[in-house]
Amino acid sequence: MASPSPHDRSRKDDDEDDPVEQMISRTGCAELHYAVQECMAEHQDWRMCKSQVQTFKDCMMNFQIARKEQLMKQRHQPTSTQSAPS
Repeated sequence: MASPSPHDRSRKDDDEDDPVEQMISRTGCAELHYAVQECMAEHQDWRMCKSQVQTFKDCMMNFQIARKEQLMKQRHQPTSTQSAPS
């Protein structure tokens, strides 16, 4: 019996419980991630998938930049829970 390919990352029902899958889904880059996985499964050589990897990387970087800006804005906004100094 042949073992499954380590590059076969096709979506299965248990992906919903996978924290990595959940994290990637929240970024909006999930489809690009799946494109990298499909390319890897097809070619078995990451060098053949450089454009897919770069596109996924760019998406993740854009998400991280936007998330950092969002956190910085939240950090600098005054909150109503802070009490006035005595």
